Amino acid sequence: MKSEAEIRIARIISDAELNRRWEAVRGIMRQKSLDFIIVQNSTDYLGGYVKWFTDMPALHNYPVTVIFPREDEMTTIWSGPTLPAEPYPPAWSFRGVKKRISVPIMPSLGYTDTFQAEKATEELSNFGGCRIGIVGMGHISAAFYKYVTKHLTDAVFLDVTDHIDEIKAIKSAEEIELIKETCQMQDAAFEYVLTRIQPGRKDYQIYADIRQYCMDRGSEQQLVMVGSAPMGNSGVMFYEHFQNRTIEENDTVTILIESNGPSGFYGHVARIVCLGETSQELEKQFELAKQAQRVTLDMLKPGANPRDIWDANNDFLKSKGYLEETRIYAHGQGYDLVERPSMDPYETMKIQANMNISPHPSVVSDKAFAFVCENYIIKENGEKECLHATPQKIFKI
Repeated sequence: MKSEAEIRIARIISDAELNRRWEAVRGIMRQKSLDFIIVQNSTDYLGGYVKWFTDMPALHNYPVTVIFPREDEMTTIWSGPTLPAEPYPPAWSFRGVKKRISVPIMPSLGYTDTFQAEKATEELSNFGGCRIGIVGMGHISAAFYKYVTKHLTDAVFLDVTDHIDEIKAIKSAEEIELIKETCQMQDAAFEYVLTRIQPGRKDYQIYADIRQYCMDRGSEQQLVMVGSAPMGNSGVMFYEHFQNRTIEENDTVTILIESNGPSGFYGHVARIVCLGETSQELEKQFELAKQAQRVTLDMLKPGANPRDIWDANNDFLKSKGYLEETRIYAHGQGYDLVERPSMDPYETMKIQANMNISPHPSVVSDKAFAFVCENYIIKENGEKECLHATPQKIFKI
């Protein structure tokens, strides 16, 4: 007979995988003499720490706080009802959680800003002089951090984000299989949406088709970008707020599908679709985008420095007479749709085997926008396994 969690949750990570993560974190805690780790997230797209520790996602900007002890099970503090009501989420949804607390906190209600901090302080106040590692400082609210550091006066706080990121970025065999499942779903979604693109439809209708397709297959979050433009223009893709344009004959339609799978792991694939013949400029730039990606892939080997990869990509673009890259053009993915390591001038994490990296360089002019995007697993010997099967070509319909 299935458990309540098996009935209600599309894909559950294994106990063995959770225990692998917890033991790796406790190894860091022993090295750094940490008694507790605190993580806090409020979204799924870029809030993967809570999911990684608990197999439960933070959603909809409702803050979630997790206290992870070195010698005990976790305490979670969620947005929800207070006692005597049953804390949220339900007990059957968790593993490795000893205590569940919920309080009615919402960032739009300023007077609730410290509610979770008050509960965290209560939980930790009996451990005088404890050492607390903070993970993901940019995710933790100022109100929370200010309150706990003010009231836990005997505690020592350390930022240990880099140490946890090093563990999180290297994928286990189970995680890689789940990421592959996500990428296969995205390939199928792209193949499906080719049947939905036609003159007279709005960009946002293509966006809606893709999201519906992915949700029907268990995806919980989808970042989909669509942008149509007349041939001969720079047809960049847009978020949904800018997707009211009507597709016309001889347009280009640029599509990015950046969804998670039922497991919560992200990947992304992007391609260009033409309603008619392509221009010479677009064809040229697309071939250069593939070459630029190859420059990055050739350097994605264990021990490589992301700054060097960033420089090589820009050197290639400059050599071909195109604008240098100024955005994040290649990065890891996991429970976060953008995860370390990132190929940029500031990244300190080196490339390692079993990372899931997505390089998506672009070649831009006023006459065309071209880029390619898919996911690759880095192997010990420096080989790369492409996780997408969608051909690297401009599609014509």
